[in-house]
Amino acid sequence: MSNLLRVILAILLPPVGVFFTVGFGGQFWLNILLTLLGYIPGIVHAVWIIARRTH
Repeated sequence: MSNLLRVILAILLPPVGVFFTVGFGGQFWLNILLTLLGYIPGIVHAVWIIARRTH
């Protein structure tokens, strides 16, 4: 899956973007928590995970 599509998914539904990058790991569950606590922290974390994992 392309990075652009993952980032778009991360903006719309942050946990989905993280799931397609790392699967059901600790980062996914952390992103669920961050998204529940505030939508913006979930987006920031998701984009950070996508950018870090796809180099």
